[in-house]
Amino acid sequence: MFDLDKWQEIFATIRKNKLRTFLTGFSVAWGIFMLIILLGSGNGLQNGVEYQFKADATNTLWLFPGATTNAYKGMKAGRQVHFTNEDYEFVKKNIPGVEEISARYYIWQNKIISYKKQFGSFDLICVHPDMQAIEKIIIDQGRMLNQVDIQKKRKVVIIGEPVKEALFKNGENPLGEFVKVNGVPFQVVGIFSDRSDRDQQRLYLPISTAQMIFNGGNDIHNLTITTNLSAKESEKLEETLRQKLASLHRFDSADKSALYINNTLKEFKQFQNLFMGIKLFVGIIGIFTIIAGVVGVSNIMIIVVNERTKEIGIRKAIGATPWSVIFLIILESVVITGFAGYIGLVGGIGLLELVGKFMPASDFFRSPEVDFGLAVTATIILVLAGVLAGLFPAIKAARIRPVIALRDE
Repeated sequence: MFDLDKWQEIFATIRKNKLRTFLTGFSVAWGIFMLIILLGSGNGLQNGVEYQFKADATNTLWLFPGATTNAYKGMKAGRQVHFTNEDYEFVKKNIPGVEEISARYYIWQNKIISYKKQFGSFDLICVHPDMQAIEKIIIDQGRMLNQVDIQKKRKVVIIGEPVKEALFKNGENPLGEFVKVNGVPFQVVGIFSDRSDRDQQRLYLPISTAQMIFNGGNDIHNLTITTNLSAKESEKLEETLRQKLASLHRFDSADKSALYINNTLKEFKQFQNLFMGIKLFVGIIGIFTIIAGVVGVSNIMIIVVNERTKEIGIRKAIGATPWSVIFLIILESVVITGFAGYIGLVGGIGLLELVGKFMPASDFFRSPEVDFGLAVTATIILVLAGVLAGLFPAIKAARIRPVIALRDE
């Protein structure tokens, strides 16, 4: 049975062999420490990549017209492909699997925005209302652009928080006020924020209004759609879009340069698979590191059993059962492995907390951490590792015959 005497005996053995116990425990602690650091760093990289994706919808396809590189049906290579409003309407009404859709028209030059005596240069993006879902725009005040704005070509605009701070310095409420976009007054109907700092430096205008005022005619620069299809199904949607638009604009559907499609759903899935592979690889490294530590503990316990052969023989001669001997050796192994592993676990988590607290978050690395479930799993692994490390030496000790042990010098 377990009692205080056994604990006293274990600690006395550890104190007697301090250096040996320290070196053995260090190998286990280091294995757990490195496992936690590697897993936490992997999570930090994954969080950074996911943060970049989550700034926009992760189920989007971005379509950009390009230039043909192949001759097609008597037409020469090098022809520029141009999207128009008709492409937007065609995709919206005729392509199955499309959820939200918005065209974009960019105002590239003279992006000067003014309000009274304040001026600033910001990105001007002209869109349809569905862009709110596509870009994950958060409306803080007022409203998003709507379909009536598009139909009536209203001169309205929504502005990002940094635009508000730059133009309305006296605490004025921008809603209902008019800002000048290249000298043309637009009424502010909404103020938005975005998880991407870059995307907040924007003004969103109705695309129909911008085409009319800034001589855009019928042109659009790109199309963006969202879909609820799976990653594999989205590849079929991608191919359908390529074939339909190739037919409309008379270019070879196999000519990738004529139409570039960025499938974020497919890319996000690829990144998820990549990080699953990284975690698996890190886990395998960590497990083998722990196994190396466990083997070290097991070897030390064999030495301990050899050194205490006579003592074990005396115990058995006066009535100790094989189970009590096994329990004592395994308990000593669990104490060494568990304590050392716990030190490594706490050290790894502590270092990750410090890094997460003092290291500035970036788009590529943020919040390196391990979850509570992993910590619990690691603790259970440590206990099992201690049992395994002591099991073989304990069985060897239990098989010692008192007569032979008492003759051992």
